Amino acid sequence: MNNSITLVGHVGQAPTAVSFDDTGKQVVKFSLAVKEFSSNTDEEKTLWIDVDAWGGLGDRVLATVTKGREVVIIGRLALSQYTKEINGVSVPMAKPFVNLTSFHLCGKKPVAEETQPVAAETKTKSRRGFRLAAANG
Repeated sequence: MNNSITLVGHVGQAPTAVSFDDTGKQVVKFSLAVKEFSSNTDEEKTLWIDVDAWGGLGDRVLATVTKGREVVIIGRLALSQYTKEINGVSVPMAKPFVNLTSFHLCGKKPVAEETQPVAAETKTKSRRGFRLAAANG
């Protein structure tokens, strides 16, 4: 496989589902915090990666992945391209994200996960509204 990425990190927010009115398809989105390590410095940095899961895989993410849970994700790296207005000028922007192809839960369940039921928020948007929301986020 040409474009493949594997990351290990902790889920930063509970997964949310976005449904598209025009196609009836659904994407589940969450963020992943990945610790950046360097042997040259003791400074810890966190890299935040947006993750998209489509179809049945998204349903499994909603059912099993919770905030704070350590996961291994495997997917394809992609770029979301949009324009952002800065000082009255439209500037083309690009933001990387991962299109999820599989995942594995790791470690213990977070303490909060053991006592709280899984709550997944679902939003409905048109494709055009979704792109505008992504551009503002």
